[in-house]
This record gives sequence, structure tokens and C-alpha cells, in this order.
Amino acid sequence: MLANANRLTPYLFLAPAALVMAVALLYPIGYMIYASFLDWNPSQRIGEADWVGLRNYAGLLSDAAFIESFWVTLKFATVVVSIEMVLGVGLALLLDRELRGMTLLRTVFILPMMVAPIVVGLIWRYMYHPTVGTFNRFLDSIGLPSVPWLSDGNWAFASIVIADIWQWTPFIFILSLAALQSLPRSAMEAARIDGATGWQLIWHIKLPLMLPVLIVTALLRVIDAFKVLEVILVMTNGGPGLSTEILALRISRTASEFRELGYAAAMSNLLLILLLILTVLMFAYTKLQEARAARIRQAAED
Repeated sequence: MLANANRLTPYLFLAPAALVMAVALLYPIGYMIYASFLDWNPSQRIGEADWVGLRNYAGLLSDAAFIESFWVTLKFATVVVSIEMVLGVGLALLLDRELRGMTLLRTVFILPMMVAPIVVGLIWRYMYHPTVGTFNRFLDSIGLPSVPWLSDGNWAFASIVIADIWQWTPFIFILSLAALQSLPRSAMEAARIDGATGWQLIWHIKLPLMLPVLIVTALLRVIDAFKVLEVILVMTNGGPGLSTEILALRISRTASEFRELGYAAAMSNLLLILLLILTVLMFAYTKLQEARAARIRQAAED
């Protein structure tokens, strides 16, 4: 009897937090799933909305604007996360050493991620201004033509990519540097004794050992990239056309401007399912890499 009570004790301590999580997390998700089966607009109570079943989901498959926003989101997430991972890990490898002023330099590197997203959007919008913006004034000073940063579809997409890279590369840098500094020094020393060069240490020791952390970091950035809203809203508002309208902005616009709450809920659910699939796949891959990293550590210790 006492043994059973002892086994239940941890769950009793967790129960209040689990209850709060269920109310704060599961209830809104359930509410959104239910709303996605309704033809619901803000002028109605949810109980007054008509049940339409899977019509909202079927409509998404033939909605050209939704499909375009989906591909823009996928392209945006792929580009920014790939570049941020390369830059963030590269900076971490470069600054993983004890030099004078390194602490200050690391602090400066993380400042962009501390700025509010709306402020980031305003800063970059003014820098991209066609006549008085920093970039076009610089181009004009060296005799090059101005660039339509926010008025041309391709340039507008590149502009939001640059802004996101500026703001969130420090996030990759911080986690990568923490992963580097937690690596077992015995593995590095063993590799150096065996004659490994600096590049060989990076490719065969450091990166494989860091990979589980890097995968989780990339997953967090992918999720954030799919949800980014404020910076793009301030900079381009999804334009010109649909060239920078990602799914978060399409969902927001569908709910607030088009007043189709049920349709917006269906979009949100599809985005949630996509992110859940990505999460499961990346965590499964992380488990494989953790096993590989454990074998590398064991080999180094032996």
C-alpha cells in the first residue's frame, strides 16, 4: 500500500501543472478544431454558426491564395533556417576561444534578437526606403542604380529573408556556442594526439557531437519561421501581390479582414499538423544522432 502511494506521489505533484496545461493548451486547440468545421464569422456566437463539416478543408485544396502562401512559407522557412544555421554555427566555432574582448563581442552579437519584432520591421522598412533608405543611398553614393527593395516581388522576398537572418542568427549562435562549450574535452584532446587538424576536429568530432543540439535548434527556428508575422506585416504586409504573404499572415487576414473564422481555423489546423509532423521526424532523427554521439564519446574515452 505504501509502495503504491509512493509511486503516485510524483503524479500528484504534477497534477496542478498538468491541469493548467490542459486548460491553457488543449482547450484552445480543441476549440480551434471544432471551429474549423463551422461557417463562422465574428458577428455570430460560435453556437449560432452553421456546421459545414469538411467544407473548409476541401476549400483549401482549391484556394490559390492559400496554396501560394503555403509555398512562400515553405521557401521562406527553408532559406532562412539554412542560412541562419550556417552563420550561427560558423560564428560559434569562430568565437569558441578565450580572447580579449570576446565577452563583449558575444554580447553585441545577441542584441538583434532582443529587439521587438515590430521595431525590427520598422527599422528594416526605413532602411529599405526607395529614396532615403540606407541601402539605396549607399548604392547611389557608389554610382549604382537604386533597388526596389519592397516594391518588387523577388526583392521583397529577399528583404524579409535578410531581416529575419539579422534578427535570429544570434539565437542559433547562442545555442551552438553552449553546445560547443559543453563538449567533452577528452574527445578533442584524443583527436589532437592522433594528429587531427582543426578542420578534421570540426567535421569529425565537434559537429557530430553537436548534432543533437543543432537539430533541436533548427526545429525551433523552423517552427518560428512558419509563425513569423509582425516583421513581414510591418515591412510588406504580404506584398507586392502574394510574394511575401506567409501562412500566418494569410490566416490573420482571413480571420480579421475576410471575417471567415472557421476557414482561418482550418488553415491553422493544417499548419499545426505540418509542424507536428516535422517535430516528430526531427526528434526521431535526433535520437539516432544522440546514439551516434554517445558512440563517439565512448570511443574517445576508450
